[in-house]
Amino acid sequence: MNNPDLSVLEKNLGYTFDNRKRLEHALRHSSFANELLDKNIQDNERLEFLGDSVLSLIISHLLMDRFPELNEGDLSKIRSNLVNEFQLSAIAQSINLGEFIQLGKGEVQSGGREKSSILADTVEALLAAVYLDSGFNNVFEVIRLHFAGLFDELAIPEKNQDFKSRIQEIVQASFKSQPDYRIVNEIGPDHDKTFEVELVVGDIVTRGLGKSKKAAEQAAAQEAVKLLNETTF
Repeated sequence: MNNPDLSVLEKNLGYTFDNRKRLEHALRHSSFANELLDKNIQDNERLEFLGDSVLSLIISHLLMDRFPELNEGDLSKIRSNLVNEFQLSAIAQSINLGEFIQLGKGEVQSGGREKSSILADTVEALLAAVYLDSGFNNVFEVIRLHFAGLFDELAIPEKNQDFKSRIQEIVQASFKSQPDYRIVNEIGPDHDKTFEVELVVGDIVTRGLGKSKKAAEQAAAQEAVKLLNETTF
């Protein structure tokens, strides 16, 4: 896609940049920057680094406000389930972020606009760009807006636990078999590997991605809980 209208992305995001160059920087994947002759043009990896910290801080703030009864361990578990690759890529899809990411030709051909890792990383870079553009209060509101639905789900007491435990409870109550997790793919080099795990629960089959096997299993279990709640419970 050539020269997408970034005002559409700003509308989807719920934020208009004072400095549009910050937005453009956030959308610039390393595969795109590496193909340019101008080596002064930076990719979005430094923004991704900052955005990860900004997101973690604000989600922690929101969790403490919303759930004053939870202890540090519970808050940490919930935060990890909120800011993982699965959730961030879902937010990216909700604002059609993939259409606007600048990718190298090879990455475009390999389906980079739909890759969860690229989508999630770009969300973090985008949040950093908002923070640098106008400060903490505005990025706080952007994060609050896009995580509101997830926080509403967490307000249900049974959701305040890890998803593998929840799926185990469902299986014990409704199925004779045990949940079956298996690694179906490992993506990337050893120092930066992404795992893809498949989960089979009855007739439900889901997959999850994560930077560890445990995180990928949690993502698959979360999707299974969602599907089972929609179809069975």
